[in-house]
Amino acid sequence: MTSLFLSVMPIIILIWMMTKKNGLPSHIALPITALMVGLLQLFYFNTDFTLISANIIAGILSAITPISIVAGAILLNRMIYLSGSEDIIRRWLEGISKNQVAQLMIIGWAFAFMIEGASGFGTPAAIAAPILVGLGFNPLKVAMLALVMNSVPVSFGAVGTPTWFGFSNLGLDDATLLETGKITALIHFVAAFIIPPMALRFIVSWSEIRKNYLFVLISTLSCTVPYFLLAQWNYEFPALVGGAIGLILSVVVARFGLGLATAEQQVAKTAVAGEAAALGDAVSMNMAPVSSQSATSGVTKQSQPDNQPDNQPVSSGQILKAMTPTILLIAILIVTRIKQLGIKSMLTDGTELFTVSFGPLGDFSLSKALILKLSHILGTDVTWAYKTLYVPALIPFLLVVLISIPLFKLQGNIVKQMFSETASRIKMPFIALVGALIMVKLMMTGGENSPIMTTGQAFSDLMGTSWQYVGAYLGALGAFFSGSATVSNLTFGAIQQTIAMNVGLPQTTILALQSVGGAMGNMVCINNIIAVSTILGIANKEGYIIKRTVIPMIAYGIVAAIMSTVI
Repeated sequence: MTSLFLSVMPIIILIWMMTKKNGLPSHIALPITALMVGLLQLFYFNTDFTLISANIIAGILSAITPISIVAGAILLNRMIYLSGSEDIIRRWLEGISKNQVAQLMIIGWAFAFMIEGASGFGTPAAIAAPILVGLGFNPLKVAMLALVMNSVPVSFGAVGTPTWFGFSNLGLDDATLLETGKITALIHFVAAFIIPPMALRFIVSWSEIRKNYLFVLISTLSCTVPYFLLAQWNYEFPALVGGAIGLILSVVVARFGLGLATAEQQVAKTAVAGEAAALGDAVSMNMAPVSSQSATSGVTKQSQPDNQPDNQPVSSGQILKAMTPTILLIAILIVTRIKQLGIKSMLTDGTELFTVSFGPLGDFSLSKALILKLSHILGTDVTWAYKTLYVPALIPFLLVVLISIPLFKLQGNIVKQMFSETASRIKMPFIALVGALIMVKLMMTGGENSPIMTTGQAFSDLMGTSWQYVGAYLGALGAFFSGSATVSNLTFGAIQQTIAMNVGLPQTTILALQSVGGAMGNMVCINNIIAVSTILGIANKEGYIIKRTVIPMIAYGIVAAIMSTVI
């Protein structure tokens, strides 16, 4: 009991520090929590100091992955804004429909759904959220919407990585893995009936959602129906294909205004909502300047002949040019993520080129795919690796930016501004991510006796055969800690499998609950919250966001629990 109490205490204190009135920002709260876990490992769990130190080093190095992705996303966002492309995209989307619900569903739901299917790694929020802010939506509210929306496709994100790789250490045959994917897709399909409306509520009123609900339903089903059907025979492409089909259908349906409130109703609602939002923002928001509508004074935006009055329609040529960076991004993600094309294997080739000993620090190696790896850190089994060409930082973000500079004929001062603004935005998030990843590494240190395993096992002992009602929340806990549904599945998959066997529950159902839990945990994952907040320029609102996104996450878990009883 003492071990359980001490295992969960740091997390409880972390949540309290970040969600209390005048809560601490993540770059302070997370390092404090990491220090607490380290002291507990040293003085209570009697973990070897060398092993603790090795995990601290690995945690610091591991922060390079998320911060490089965030930096790449910010850089692309700055380029799109400063080149004038964001204005063109905004006017085009407004031309499809001025209805706020339609815009939110097309970009925040269908477009992000497709990007998640191709890449994962928090890329959907990084790309979709700035576009929505460019349309005039409040950054803080957009961040919460993006986090909640990016849950349904996650189990099959990055071409199915959380499923086929997340459960790779469980010894499952392909038929069992496919069955797990089918159940996972079914639970997500049902949950999708409530998740988009709950996400939309962060920005628009329930009244406006009801008036446009037919469109919300059509847009939702246009993604989830092909997603569910494809999952019956494949666990790699459901999110990618479902999102692509859903995006096309959502745009077409919005163009015809099917299921949307009339223009007169929308204008009236928008005016009222705008006044309320302006009043609320003036009272409650404490945010740094953000990408487009609230750009800092001193931002130099390149003069473009494409920049025309908002009421001037944009040509197809202008749209194509403005969308070229996004199209390139999607194309590169798809080409590099589908293993059948052969490029993925090239970018992840672990064949070593050379190895250099750094003495007690460990052995450093470089692979053919430029994978950086530090093994046997401080003489332990702790290892760190960075997939230079596969992590979506250099490819596609930096690559697309470098291609776009001559495409848009960006001046030198604009390019310099893009990089300087990116560097200034990632300083505090880097500290927060270092704290988060050290905490995660230390929570997982100790094997079966680690704090994270102790917590998971206690939950299963408490629930027994009723475990299916809470199984998804263990997956969410893993995503909260690690920032990844894949890591959650790798960490807790074995526990879930053991519990299923011990208490006599269907293995595929419990593993599906784990997978769904890892996906819904994205809503409250600190890493994701820091990432999207940084990209949108939101300061010190992590606790505020968690308190609100945890509600749809709990609702998601309830749906999963109910579905587990009828499958």
